[in-house]
Order: sequence, then C-alpha cells, then structure tokens
Amino acid sequence: MRLELGEIKIKDLQFGDTSRIENGTLYINENEIREIVLQDEHIKEVKIDIAKPGESVRITPVKDVIEPRVKVSGKGGIFPGVISKVDTIGEGRTHVLKGAAIVTCGRIVGFQEGIVDMTGPGADYTPFSKLNNLVLVIEPVEGLKQHEYEAAARMAGLKVATHVGKLGKDIEPNEIKSFETKPIFEQANEYPELPKVAYVYMLQTQGLLHDTYVYGVDAKKIVPTILYPTEIMDGAILSGNCVSACDKNTTYHHLNNPIIESLYERHGKDINFMGVIITNENVYLADKERSSNWTAKLCRMLCLDGAIVSQEGFGNPDTDLIMNCKKIEAEGIKTVIVTDEYAGRDGASQSLADADKAADAVVTGGNANELIVLPPMEKVIGTLAFVDKIAGGFAGSLREDGSIEAEIQVITGATNELGFNKLSTKGF
Repeated sequence: MRLELGEIKIKDLQFGDTSRIENGTLYINENEIREIVLQDEHIKEVKIDIAKPGESVRITPVKDVIEPRVKVSGKGGIFPGVISKVDTIGEGRTHVLKGAAIVTCGRIVGFQEGIVDMTGPGADYTPFSKLNNLVLVIEPVEGLKQHEYEAAARMAGLKVATHVGKLGKDIEPNEIKSFETKPIFEQANEYPELPKVAYVYMLQTQGLLHDTYVYGVDAKKIVPTILYPTEIMDGAILSGNCVSACDKNTTYHHLNNPIIESLYERHGKDINFMGVIITNENVYLADKERSSNWTAKLCRMLCLDGAIVSQEGFGNPDTDLIMNCKKIEAEGIKTVIVTDEYAGRDGASQSLADADKAADAVVTGGNANELIVLPPMEKVIGTLAFVDKIAGGFAGSLREDGSIEAEIQVITGATNELGFNKLSTKGF
C-alpha cells in the first residue's frame, strides 16, 4: 500500500466566527465544537479552551490527544470502524493539520490521567507542549460510570478531530510525504540483499479502561495479526486507555509512531521493512502464552532477520514483552525491545517486572520514577483536584503556591515507549 501524508503546517490557533484555515492559522468556531460534543447525552457540559506553545498554561487531567486529519483520496475515511465505515485504509492521500491537536480532559479515573505544561521544565518532557491545542474539558452527567465517561470523552475527541480535520481537505499541503509497503512476497523480493525487519506493536488491552481499538474492535478480542504500516499511520489504531500518563500511547502517538517512521527512513537502505505485527497485552497466563506464540509464529512466517518490539504500560505487560522477546529470539530472529523503566527515584531498583537473558538489546524511554518540580502556571485548564492522586503524585504533591512535586510519571508522554520523547538511560 502507498500512502501520501499531506502536511498542512498550523502555526497558530484562534477562536473565530467561522472555522477555517488561513495562512497557517487555524480558526475555530467555539459554538460548533460545543454543539458536536453536547450531542452525546452522557455529557453535561464542555469547556473549550486553547493552549499554545510557550504560554504559562497547565492542562490536567489529560485523557487523550488526537491529531486532526482527513482522507482526501483512497479507500475509506478517518478513524475507520468508529467514525467512518470499516473500509481498509492506508492508501491514497490524507491531509494532516501538523502542529495542531485536540486534547480531551476530564476526571475519568482521576489517578491515571496526566499533566501537560506548555512552558517550564515540564514542557520539555511532553511533545504536546509544542502543539497548538484545542482543549475539551468534558463534564459527565450525574451518576455516569467511569467506562461510560471514558467512551463519551473518547468519541467527543474523535468527532471534534474529524470536524477540524475536514477544514484541511481542500488546502494545498506545505509538504507531502510518501510511504509504501508492498505485499509480502513482492516486498521480500524487492530488496533480497537486505535484512528483513518487522515491527511488533504491543497494544494495551488489560481490561476495562485499559483498551486500544483496531478498526473499532477492542484489541483484547484479537489474536496477533499483520497490518500494513500505512494503515496505522492512517488511523486504524485508537487509544481508549486510562493508564499512567508517562507511557500511555495516545491516539496522537499511534498516528505518528516514530518507530514506524524510523523504519521507513531506513527502508531500502540498510533494511527491508516488511510490515507490522500487532499483538495485545493480556492479564491471564494462557492468553499471554497464546498471543506470544502467535507473534513468534508470524515473525517466522515472514522469514524475518530482525524484529523490534515495543510495549505500552509497565508491570504486568513486562511479562508479555519478555515472552515476545524470548520466543522471537528462539526462532533465530534478532530482537530489540523498546520500553521504559520504573527503577525507583534513585534508579537503583529493578527496572522491569520480568527479565530474560534473550532480552540483551534494549532501548529505554527513561525512568518514570524520577522526581521533578513543576512551577506554578498563570492559567490552569481543567482542575488541580487530582494532582495528589495521579500516578506519580503523592499527598502533598500540589503545593500551596500551585507548584507540583511529583515523579515524571504524571507528565503525559514523558517516558513514552515508542521513543516519542527526549529521554533515555545510560548503563554502567
């Protein structure tokens, strides 16, 4: 499949009488957005705000981040199985509002949402401080259960992102990037002299409020399968997670997976990028065994020379990560794992909950337990009521002056396990 991504650079975001894009500025009609969100009977109110890079603004509790996009040509539409019909995507052209994002915010769980600072030391830990963010603070109706609240917030964000993305349909992109992966045998024969490499993409699926969706299907219900990388870049995978903010894969992360982009950069040069194997992260041992067995089997079926495996989350998923690694290695395939660490505030504790000698090539996104002090901001979008409860926070994290002392675990995307950050760790 061949996909063109037409990037429309968004340099500024403002409210306006009409929603449009002019000279790199995205104008949003606030009433249009409110009307879209309040169509859902589960939502009582939505507060709509704007946060730009460099502003003294703190957004919390952050649930998801979504990049506005629109299909211009090719099969299907954006976010298939959820917003659009269940057509196979990943080809044609999609326009991207690069530099803009929709941020959903709300007290869904309270302890597993996150913080995004638009300036200060915290801004360096999250890629979302560099974006022009349209923030939706979503308030549910009374008595709504957490999983229903999550579903309502998720759909609100996707609907708004779709609405905003359509503004770029007839805009000439500033840059067009092309990506292509051919059918398996054709792809293997194109660069026979290069090592065949695939990406094993572990998706968070550990139960209620720990969900990821593939073409609208809850990924806990799937067995490992093969996707074209361009399907993922075109919106086939969506976040439904309420997990620790630092290593949550938001929908924005899935759309802009840096591992996929890096493999494409090297494709045809020193590797032959064969595609993506998606798999899930399970709770029960039998399910972990099944998924890791199938993952290794698919790697072998593709006759791979190498595989990169990334996980989402920590603790229980560490077992899935190591199972995948050792079983793929047992097939004679060189394997690299991508993770982050929970090594204690002093960095001296065991980094992962599981280990194996086969896992001897590791890329890390940093130690989530590292402490940081976030200075007070002039403006807060959302509420600070849950700062002491967010994973990585503690009683007294929120100080009287509005500053926050906490682990970087509280920052959305700080130790992202796709490498969508600036952190790593040095071994000694």
